[in-house]
Amino acid sequence: MVVTRFAPSPTGYLHIGGLRTALFNWLWARHNNGKFILRIEDTDLARNSEEATKAILEAFDWVGLDYDGEVAYQSKRFDIYKRYIQKLLDEGKAYYCYMTKEELDKLREEQMQRGERPRYDRRYRDFTGTLPEGVQPVVRIKAPLEGDIIFEDGIKGTITIKSEELDDFIIARSDGTPTYNFVVAIDDALMGVTDVIRGDDHLYNTPKQIIVYEALGLKIPKFYHVPMILNEQGKKLSKRDGAMDVMEYKRMGYLPEALLNFLVRLGWSHGDQEIFSLEEMIELFDPKDINKSASAYNLSKLQWLNAHYIKNTPNEKLVTLLEDFGIFLADHDKKEILLDALKERAKTLQELADMAKEILEEPEEYDAKGMKKALRGEWREILELFVQKLEQKDVHLPVDFHTIIEEVVKEKEIGFGKIGQPLRLALLGKMAGPDLADVMAIIGKDQTIKRVKKLLESYK
Repeated sequence: MVVTRFAPSPTGYLHIGGLRTALFNWLWARHNNGKFILRIEDTDLARNSEEATKAILEAFDWVGLDYDGEVAYQSKRFDIYKRYIQKLLDEGKAYYCYMTKEELDKLREEQMQRGERPRYDRRYRDFTGTLPEGVQPVVRIKAPLEGDIIFEDGIKGTITIKSEELDDFIIARSDGTPTYNFVVAIDDALMGVTDVIRGDDHLYNTPKQIIVYEALGLKIPKFYHVPMILNEQGKKLSKRDGAMDVMEYKRMGYLPEALLNFLVRLGWSHGDQEIFSLEEMIELFDPKDINKSASAYNLSKLQWLNAHYIKNTPNEKLVTLLEDFGIFLADHDKKEILLDALKERAKTLQELADMAKEILEEPEEYDAKGMKKALRGEWREILELFVQKLEQKDVHLPVDFHTIIEEVVKEKEIGFGKIGQPLRLALLGKMAGPDLADVMAIIGKDQTIKRVKKLLESYK
């Protein structure tokens, strides 16, 4: 059975690079009817944040990625790690190192002055002399002194690291807490993880983890190291480019379906297909198809996808989603007309909410350029005739309002623009927007008359 995992550290928010990693792991597990584990790597007690943990879980809930079993917390597994550390000590595969931080800093400085790569010199590896007093030792693993560490990466191919490039790295700090590369290997093995899909910033952690696996006789999983997401200029993605809290995307008005579709295409493809349902992603995804080169974040693509998903979201669901943006339509009798008129034009829910607000709320001011363009010639007589006809009719649907506009056009022998421009300014305060008949049907006869009269009275 394929078992994957996503293992974030709760030291900050979940950003989109992390969510993409989680998505790839989730898809591969679901594709194989396997198991997807969510593990919180919270052994760094000084930097952990309970708020960050909640934010990670909230993001998973929002995008709809489920996980199998309970969330695993490394901070609750310290007894397990201690047993394995002791096992390595007992077998002579790890040792206590009494080198102080000051001694290590001095050693590194000397090595750098000689043009050497800074590294621990293994002085306590087979130490038999008198141990220094008053020093809380760390535990280091005995890394191989010669040969190569070779592993097959599902994306990058065969990776070879010379053993001489690795030193005897620390597996337990002086306070007894275990280190990242040690606990990751232990947990992946004990949790039965078969496939590790993660960012290629972890590529050079892999040889260290393999050393741990081999020292303990544990099964080594398959590795897939995913290239980074870069900005449109080919540089590391920053918060300004989009590397922000996943939940910020919700606050900006993006749909989770659009964000997941966007992320799956950052580094993975299936022919020329751009739009994927979650079911299609599960059916088609295979990590061996992940690109070897970095992918570029493209905001325009995300907005295009989001517009597609908004357009195809049922109005009933949009009503609920818009409540987060201060628009309450549940009891509005023309909500269907409103949403049908606007959702074709919106790239985000925030835009949709803003456009709805422009229709539902009476304009407080009028666009200066629009006034210069619309309030010319006999605009006043045209709007006065429109109001006069509207007051005499029983109107409800867009076609009813459009009929009155046609009557004015015919009677005054004018083009539609002669009434459309001043009418649009009166209704919306600006020259752009959806079909006027839709707008009037949404706000109703009385509000339409009120807004037109307000413009007439404002500019006598």
